[in-house]
Parts: sequence; C-alpha cells; structure tokens
Amino acid sequence: MTRVVVARDGRNLAVETWGQPDATPVFLLHGTPGGRFQPRPRAKTLHLLGIRLISFDRPGYGGSDRRINRVVADAAEDVEDIADALGLGRFAVVGRSGGAPHALACAAVLGDRTIRAAALVGLAPRLAEGLDWFDGMIEANVAEYVAARAGHRVVASRLRAAADEIRADPASKVLNICAQVPDSDRQVVGDHGIRRMLERNFAEGLRVSEDGWVDDVLAFTAPWGFDVAAIEAPTLLWHGENDVYSPVSHTRWLAKRIRNATVRIQRGAAHFGALKAMPEILAWVASGAAVRSAEAQGLG
Repeated sequence: MTRVVVARDGRNLAVETWGQPDATPVFLLHGTPGGRFQPRPRAKTLHLLGIRLISFDRPGYGGSDRRINRVVADAAEDVEDIADALGLGRFAVVGRSGGAPHALACAAVLGDRTIRAAALVGLAPRLAEGLDWFDGMIEANVAEYVAARAGHRVVASRLRAAADEIRADPASKVLNICAQVPDSDRQVVGDHGIRRMLERNFAEGLRVSEDGWVDDVLAFTAPWGFDVAAIEAPTLLWHGENDVYSPVSHTRWLAKRIRNATVRIQRGAAHFGALKAMPEILAWVASGAAVRSAEAQGLG
C-alpha cells in the first residue's frame, strides 16, 4: 500500500515498502523515467536476504509533488525525510540508472546514516574532467541531454510526446527498448515478469505528467550539488560492459574518485543486466557480503 510522506518543505512523496519492518532497510532509487513500482526482487528473495526494501517516486513522478529546479543532491533530503517518517536510523541506498547519481548523493550528503551505497549503470557528472561524456551513448539519450542546454522548455517539449505515447500504451516503451539495446538486454526485458513490472513502472511514473523525467534530465546535466570524492561509505559501482544508455566509461571515471569503491564491470551484460544482478547487490549493501560473479572483472 502506498504511503504518503510529507517532506520538510511540505511536498508529498509517494512511498512503497516491501519486506519485514524489522529487516535491514534499503532504499532502491528508480531509473529515468520511472517510479516506485520499478522492477525488484520477489518477496521471498527479500525475506531470504533480510531486507526491507523502500522505494519512492522522485519529485514530479507518479504520486510525488514536483520540486522546482531540483538538483541531484536534493534526493538526500527526501530519503532522510522518508527514513525519519519510517523511524529508521541508518540504512543502505541503491540506485539503478537514473537513480544511481541520486544514490551517490545520499552517500555523500547523509554521512554516517548511509551504511553502504551502490550505483548501478549510472552516469558521471556532465562536466567530468577527462571523460568524453557522450561517447558510446545511444542517440536518443544524446539528444535529450543536448536539449538540456537549451533549458526546461525545450526538454519538456521534446519529452511530452514520448510521455504521451507511454501513457497511452506503456508496452510501447518496452518494445522500443527492445529495438535499441544489445541482445543481452533484450533477453532481460523479454522476461514476462520484468516486462510487466517495467510497463507498470512507466505508466505510474508518468501518470500525472512528464515533469519528473524533464527534471531528471536537467539535473543530470547541471552541477549535482556535491562532490563524489566526498563519499566515505563503502560504495559498489556496477556496470554492464555493453551499456548504450549510460556507457561503462562513466563508472570507470567514478571509480577513480570514490576512495572506498568496489567496482564490477560485467562482461556480456548491458544496461538492464543490472536487474539480474540486483539480488547480489542488495545482499552486499545489506550485509557486506562480497559480490560474486564468475564474469565480473575489475578495472584494468
């Protein structure tokens, strides 16, 4: 059941939780576009891992009020407000895709409250020194981020039609994904359960408006409001080697600047491979268990 938490500035945040209340709390921050009904492990898996999973709509998505001119760092305030409302002290944070920079924000801003953090298939800051930010990125994403240079009106105009199509037929978004990604991603998205969760996620996230999507794009390409080098919590950076949405070079850049980072570059995987890796990632952030993968490799 959706719970509404009132943020410190009076905005409503739509929150979902799964698992036992006394289990280890882990925030799972959704992708772009998306929402609180993002793909997640089954209840049995959460029980075995001893995790209470918490997901919420970022401002402007689904049931959460928009926050005008938000930056990536602002996510830390929302996570902290939700944690306080749920009576949580310390917690772990995991972000996938568009949620990854926001998870890093929590690790940087919230200090000791963040036990561990994980950023899966995420982006580096737009002005990351020495990084060719667009290299290897799919054309549609390049166009969105280039449009951000022209401001909110141009991005909103570009994304409104796409959001309208998703609202009319969420399955079309999934089909479009399958047409653009590597074979490994098509296999993941082709799973019936994951496909249904993605469709529900897109439909609910964009149900009211495309504001959350627009504001994410603007936030990613503007200064984030924190320095990734300030992160002290143990942090796992996971990336599929063949990712075309957020290229693996972004994670390699982050790995050189987050001092307590564990890096996993998955051979043969791409963007949606993060969904298959999620149980291992959750186990790592919740208990400190080592992430095991026969195909994983470090930075070389």
